[in-house]
Amino acid sequence: MASEEELFASVDALLNEEPHLPPPAERARLREAAGITQTRLATALKTTTQSVKNWENGRSEPKSPRLDAYQRLLNGWAAKYPAHGAASTAATAPAASSEPAASEGETADAPQAPTVPAAGPARPATRPAAASRRPAAKKAAQPAADPRFPHGPLAVLDGDGSAYGTGGIVLDCPATTVVELVEWTLRESGLGAAKLNRYGKDSDPLIVLTAAAAVKLGLPERLEGHEQRRSLRLPDDHPVVKQVAKAKWQLTQRGFGPWARIYRKAQGRERQCVQLAILSWDALDERSWPGVTDMDAADIARVLGMYATRVITPRGSTAVSGLELMTALRPPTKAVQDPATGNWVSGYNAGSLGTEPMDPAPPEATPEHPVVVNSGWTGGFLNEEAYQWVRSVDLLTDEECTLPFAVGLDLNTAFLAAAARLVVGLSAPDHFHNPKFNPKIPGSWLVDLSHIELDPRLPSPFTPDGSRPTGPAWYQTHTVAYAQELGYDVHPIEAYLRRETGAYLDPWHDRLKTAYVDTLADLGVTRDLDDRAFLAAMEQHKQNDEALAAVLAAIKATVKGGVGKLRERPQGKHYKEGERWPALERPTWRPDIRAAVISKARVNMHRKLLNMSRMTGLFPLAVLSDCVVYPSPGDSPLDFLPYAASGKPQPGGFRLGPTPGLAKLEGVQSMLWAVDLMEQGYNPARHIKGGDAVLDEGE
Repeated sequence: MASEEELFASVDALLNEEPHLPPPAERARLREAAGITQTRLATALKTTTQSVKNWENGRSEPKSPRLDAYQRLLNGWAAKYPAHGAASTAATAPAASSEPAASEGETADAPQAPTVPAAGPARPATRPAAASRRPAAKKAAQPAADPRFPHGPLAVLDGDGSAYGTGGIVLDCPATTVVELVEWTLRESGLGAAKLNRYGKDSDPLIVLTAAAAVKLGLPERLEGHEQRRSLRLPDDHPVVKQVAKAKWQLTQRGFGPWARIYRKAQGRERQCVQLAILSWDALDERSWPGVTDMDAADIARVLGMYATRVITPRGSTAVSGLELMTALRPPTKAVQDPATGNWVSGYNAGSLGTEPMDPAPPEATPEHPVVVNSGWTGGFLNEEAYQWVRSVDLLTDEECTLPFAVGLDLNTAFLAAAARLVVGLSAPDHFHNPKFNPKIPGSWLVDLSHIELDPRLPSPFTPDGSRPTGPAWYQTHTVAYAQELGYDVHPIEAYLRRETGAYLDPWHDRLKTAYVDTLADLGVTRDLDDRAFLAAMEQHKQNDEALAAVLAAIKATVKGGVGKLRERPQGKHYKEGERWPALERPTWRPDIRAAVISKARVNMHRKLLNMSRMTGLFPLAVLSDCVVYPSPGDSPLDFLPYAASGKPQPGGFRLGPTPGLAKLEGVQSMLWAVDLMEQGYNPARHIKGGDAVLDEGE
């Protein structure tokens, strides 16, 4: 039997615990019963109005000493205004909030949420999302929730009418046709996402359909027949397409395919548009979204919801989303006041690419482009591509061949690192003859770099295959500037330069870098790890949480695909050279910007290769885009990377770490294996991981 001393100690422990507040709904009831506004309460407690809102909807809790003061106030109100029909409000279950969390840092004048009709009762997910095995990591601050979209950016609709949203929410969707689904989404669901730039547009709600949901809505489980599969869309005479048209809704030019956009013309400022994604029609590419299609609806919602929060609400492939993100962060127009009339009109948003497509300079275009075909251009083209280089086996030394291992390093999102503070052209190109080279002006330069002789054990920095230039050729500004950096004179013969410039990709870089680093941190790979711990964390990070690993893969694919879309080539067997293709009609068809990113990434790679050779005497065996393979005395990068006596990495070479531009282990094989591949004409960097690498990863 417990002694009196033990019982008193237990009671004292309870008394010393922090006070327990009543449920959030009761806090709001008591304040309203007392006739006190949230703003007045915030003033009394010396906090913000948004913090009070968060306390009253369960998004956050106050901390001491504010907690004690708030508890005392609520107890006083509870004595004055007891709840009707209940002996104790303290025993009431907390009211579940269906809104995503908002930060306490929101301003006091945040807009109030408009009334959103009930979308059926929001309920907790009937099946919890897959448990995470990831190590605990510090959470990044979540963006403030937009009260106009209480249920998040998207939902995954299953065949039983359950619409799985972010944060474990499940909405009841009564729709049995696509038209009903669109109207429910716009009127009742509370789905959508706020614009990423003050001059931009809100993201349209996304509804992802499982196979069962697609069939329930009258859609085929899979696109049927050769024509549908080839065109990736339903025929115009399909019953669902007819239903959409009959209800006065429209489809975009790509029709009703895996990513169908259904809209009506905007009424005033209110957009009327819903994005659909049909999973069984391969809306989510396995290479970009590994394993996601096979997940349960709640887990798919978690993956896509996190991507939407950190990057953008998906609008198609990750390549499409990457390109759309550029425009969302740098909208082409903004409201400006007409000095003549005083009216507000649409005007150019400085730093953007504007609203009109821009033809490239002939050397920046592709051979089939109308600028090339119609002008009869024969002066050559930019060849700014990622590295594909293998050192000649004749240049391997006996000492290298006796090393036991070949170790591959991969640079994290190398294209993204190259986009940081990258100045690109914003205006049309102007043609110059015999210009003086200026490394600060973006453009394309015709210059002879064949006189530059570098160590043959390194790839040339001027060509993708690493071969020495043989005569005049077109280069992007960063490539020519690097020749100057190496100490050589450059004398351009011609140039196409742009007078208006800007760091167009900076916000794109910043958002994707944050998304990449935060997602890695959630997987247990944080910036504070030393190199040994970093390698250990990277070895198991994909096993910690499959859903988060899929988000990470999608972020990397967004970087690569977004850059690739800047020079999208024509598709279809009926295309004829010289014809314009759809991609040319958008302002974001900018091959010169793509060339600038890749040029800078390749120069960054060569700079590290050169510094490594000077610091360690080591030379690479092969390079493939952002992967480099070195001979090594051990099976770890720690065995050959340069470190100072203090243990810190030497600046200028390859460094391990989770941020863009730093390196991670790609794979390890035997040196004998690597030499055998090189003798057969294969690139060890492609296979070092144990399988085929993608030619142009840009990770």
